[in-house]
Amino acid sequence: MKVLGTQLAGVARRPARLLLTGLAVLVASFVVYATILAQDITEKTTIEGLSGTPAAADLVIGAAAGSDPYTEVALAPGDIAKFRAVPGVAEAAGRVRAGGDVNGEYLEIMADPGTGPLATTRTIEGTYPSAPGQLAVSPRTASRMGLPVGSTITIHTDWDDKTSKPINPVKLTVTGVVDTEGDFGATAYAPQSTVTALQGRNPSVRQVELRLEPGADSAAVTAAAERIIAAGPKPADGLQAAAVRSGADVRRDEAEAAAADIKTLFMAIGVFVAVAVCAAALVATSTFRIVFAQRMRQLALLRAVGAGRGPLWRALAAEGALTGLVAGVVGVLGALAFGHALPPLIRAFDIAVVSPGAPVRPALYVVLLAVAITVIAVVAPAFTAAKVSPMEALRSASTTSGSKTIGKFRAVVGVLLALGSGLLAAYVVTNLPGRDTKDYDPEPMMLSVVASGLLAFLALMALGPVLVRPLLAALGWPLRRLGPVGRLAVGGVGGAPRRAAAVSVVVALGVTLIASVVVTGASARILTDRQLASSAPADFELRAQESNGGAPATLPATVLTQAKASADLTHVAPYRRLDTIELTGSGLDWKLRANDLAMTALPELKKIDVQNGSLAAIGPGKIAISGWLADDIDARVGSTLDLKAGAKKATVEVVAVFPDSAPLQSELITDPADLTKLGAPANPTGLLVDAAKPDEDGRTAALKAMRQLQRGNTGLGLEVLADQRDEANKIIASVLAVVLGLVGLTVLIAVVGVGTTTALSVVERVRESGLLRAVGLSRGGLRAMLTAESSLYGVIGAAAGLLLGVPYAWLMVKALGVNAPLELPVGQLALVFVALVTFTALAGVLPARKAAKVSPVAALATD
Repeated sequence: MKVLGTQLAGVARRPARLLLTGLAVLVASFVVYATILAQDITEKTTIEGLSGTPAAADLVIGAAAGSDPYTEVALAPGDIAKFRAVPGVAEAAGRVRAGGDVNGEYLEIMADPGTGPLATTRTIEGTYPSAPGQLAVSPRTASRMGLPVGSTITIHTDWDDKTSKPINPVKLTVTGVVDTEGDFGATAYAPQSTVTALQGRNPSVRQVELRLEPGADSAAVTAAAERIIAAGPKPADGLQAAAVRSGADVRRDEAEAAAADIKTLFMAIGVFVAVAVCAAALVATSTFRIVFAQRMRQLALLRAVGAGRGPLWRALAAEGALTGLVAGVVGVLGALAFGHALPPLIRAFDIAVVSPGAPVRPALYVVLLAVAITVIAVVAPAFTAAKVSPMEALRSASTTSGSKTIGKFRAVVGVLLALGSGLLAAYVVTNLPGRDTKDYDPEPMMLSVVASGLLAFLALMALGPVLVRPLLAALGWPLRRLGPVGRLAVGGVGGAPRRAAAVSVVVALGVTLIASVVVTGASARILTDRQLASSAPADFELRAQESNGGAPATLPATVLTQAKASADLTHVAPYRRLDTIELTGSGLDWKLRANDLAMTALPELKKIDVQNGSLAAIGPGKIAISGWLADDIDARVGSTLDLKAGAKKATVEVVAVFPDSAPLQSELITDPADLTKLGAPANPTGLLVDAAKPDEDGRTAALKAMRQLQRGNTGLGLEVLADQRDEANKIIASVLAVVLGLVGLTVLIAVVGVGTTTALSVVERVRESGLLRAVGLSRGGLRAMLTAESSLYGVIGAAAGLLLGVPYAWLMVKALGVNAPLELPVGQLALVFVALVTFTALAGVLPARKAAKVSPVAALATD
């Protein structure tokens, strides 16, 4: 106990050292508890704001609890009036949906009262429909589909079974524009009677919402509604019997269903938080090693006066636990203050956000986690420090020089870990899939990549002190050439390889993760761009529908002329298509699709690369084929193919092979002359067009111009391809931003580790700093030397991180089995390297300034 009391008294005398020792754990505690509060805020906001059932609905008649949200129930439109007539019911709103074809686009129409407590819409222009034949549209629908107030549309609510063409035309007038929760650009609203009339032969009701009169008996109304349901016909196959539930229960279930996705998201976030916690443990271990090394003479004196290794070890471990307790409590309190201060700031920007509570149990768990981290981190340094010889007390310095090598056992373990990592990586490489991934299971390969990367990182931790010197020799030579200050900085880092390795490994972990995300994201971006350029090479596609006999239909010649003349359209690219081509002698039992789209006609097509050959070589008698077809028929550049379409034939040479599909979901890209030989019509069968202006207004104007081309020409289908690209790009950008932000937690802790190490190093090397000042090194030179040492931690860690991150990112991309290219974003990786070196250099600025302020006389007098 006396040993423990001595150590704790020392901690009390130097609280700054306690703060520095636990700083990384404090940050980790803040991050963990802040994540818990963020989940609490997100779930509460979702539960409060994302329920689709109005708050005024006291009872809801629809699917039973736990059912799929799209479950169909045995409710008929006539039941709504019956529910409305039940004593105690003030209002009944039936939720009914219908939809149909409007100028080649699908428009969904939903029932809503429009006014009153059960309304989910708010009229912002015109008036809400009040008579049959009227509807209101959302703002984006009005803009995208060209439906201003007063316009008339013809909607076809059914399709012919034989020709698949829209039938049953109904004329509707737009009377208003309404604001609603979700606006997807193809949504309209009308009274329930109007929507039911549009449902045709099999009208149905999704659910009925009841608002009760003040003081009404909810149980009595529920019983009456259940009697109405029971008196109805037996549910047909595929329909569920309706159930009566309270509005509060339905809203809770709807919100919790939405919150389920949030829980999944935060589970993924938890993985990155766990990595950040591991990084904090590594930093804490390094920090404890430095702190105990500074106190080596004090520990030796305790050994000299009779303290045993066991009591000394336990005292040091208790000191670590106290550090974790303080860091955990401060981190939790800081996160709690931040979590409650942030929502009011967000609400100031008219964003509805609910404030979090103060989850006590998670807070206790976070504090216990902080204590556990520090205890685990302190075990090895404390055990090493407790073995100090009493003879160390006779040394004049307060610290002892750390070992510059590693033991044989550690070296053997490091080599075995590296071998295991290499064997797993070789296993993945030898079992990577080809283009056809039909029977490929990516999960074992991905787990093998992760396991290999983990072993490689553990090997780096074990062999780090040995690897520091060669890395420093290669990366430190520019600094040595800057003069004595540079050479001193390199010597300072190289003189303590264990310390340099411990800090650099944490930086390497952050850089490895960031490099992996950047490389994987770049490869995914190239793959997505390639696939989108193939399937959606333009903003709009106007396509002639096939005639009843299956022969290719064509666009009127005037359409192409008008498109080229429109000021709102650009890059007008007509094409012809044949879907009935056979490959003579190939043995294929399916027909090929071909088109003659010019591969230079659209900017997006430049993103399509080839596996072999050149797209510029396409010409008469020369074609490009999809990678899938090349694999199926074992064709390559230079192969000759005999094509046949009915009685028409053509012999062509393969001059290019795509990585996967050819543009427009085709297998062949031909020259127009070859497609003509095979019987393609003279006029184009489709038209690809870009908006003249890239913004939303330009796209809306272009959409109106495309609809103008449709008018007066039956059988023309219009598709907005730009929306597909926007959605895919938005998803990729969002995912990358979130993942990079989460990986940044590890980098933050790494930077904290560098700052802490530099600060403690300054304390450890006070006499050395004083000696350098005494022999003529200026304050500026000392500051520059210590800052350069901090930056070298970043250089070593960033270099090791890039050497690990890039190969493993490539391996993971291939293991996914998505046929993505291996992309190396040199500029982004260079930016990552420079940023990490800058951050680590800045982390050493304050400790360096503090060291430079100490006078040489005072420093030399320090024991």
